[in-house]
Amino acid sequence: MIQGQFTTPPTALTIAGSDNSAGAGIQADLKTFSHFHVYGLTALTCVVAEVPGHVKSIQAVEPGILADQIDLSLKHFPVGAIKTGMLYSTELIRVVVQALRGQSIPLVIDPVMVATSGDPLLQSDAIDAYRNELLPLATLVTPNLDEACVLLGGEKISTVEEMERAGRALSDRFGTAFLMKGGHLPGGSAIDLLVSEGRVAHFEAPFVAGVMTHGTGCTYSAAITAQLALGCPLIEAVARAKNYITGAIGQSFQWEKAGPVMALNHFAQRVGRVV
Repeated sequence: MIQGQFTTPPTALTIAGSDNSAGAGIQADLKTFSHFHVYGLTALTCVVAEVPGHVKSIQAVEPGILADQIDLSLKHFPVGAIKTGMLYSTELIRVVVQALRGQSIPLVIDPVMVATSGDPLLQSDAIDAYRNELLPLATLVTPNLDEACVLLGGEKISTVEEMERAGRALSDRFGTAFLMKGGHLPGGSAIDLLVSEGRVAHFEAPFVAGVMTHGTGCTYSAAITAQLALGCPLIEAVARAKNYITGAIGQSFQWEKAGPVMALNHFAQRVGRVV
């Protein structure tokens, strides 16, 4: 008989939707957690039938099932950090708020609203629940520029200077840190800004052209969550995650069948230092 040897790895919980193509959602989160040797827990919000570039159908889980998944995870595991991804509806957002209110665990919110394909992933009447109930609980919010525009009420963002002003406005309004992701800005660099407690940190990496970026938001926020679970300070967590997502994009996979399909490489080798 062999005596077991037990370890207690850091643990992180993702509350998000399922992506059958495994490039985004809970599947991407779990692969990212595993890359950083963090044990991943899941609370499923929706089953999404999709491939990069096309969402075919969405089925939300029952609110009680979501509540039970979160409750069991928090009761039975020493969760070191939590992230939310696709929450889909006001009802499911409120389940998450009820479960997480009063917790002292770092919370990363990726405000998933629209797929890279343009397909909606959040019901339109759920935006107020995001703004008024969920965002005030966050340690960090990670919007892309389109999501930041929605949270601001429609203000467009087209330059780094506008991105910084928007980040400061959002951080002040919601009382939490914001990572403004500038990957959609024109130019040869992918620039992100971390706005926290009135200070702004810049993170820059070369822009990788010609890559389908399905799942980058999920993966980036999951990498930050993993780093927080490992005990990293926020600015260091973002720097490490930026490095990771740059490698995952630059070393993407591609297949040809019904048409070209691309996916992030969640186990890519790390790139050089990101400034």
